[in-house]
Amino acid sequence: MTRNDRLLTVPEVLAELGGVSRRTFYRWRELGCAPRCIKLPNGELRIWRSDLMAWLESLREVA
Repeated sequence: MTRNDRLLTVPEVLAELGGVSRRTFYRWRELGCAPRCIKLPNGELRIWRSDLMAWLESLREVA
């Protein structure tokens, strides 16, 4: 987590990913290949922007 980091909602993450569907995102979670999430007491998920960026970087292939 960095100083300018913030928690993103699932819809914000889906928008950042170019419109990935909610169903796809939750499927990725089931398969263990989604970014790390925080589950709030009300059951909603949040993702630190830094965790999302690190996850995306881990998917990058060496060209």
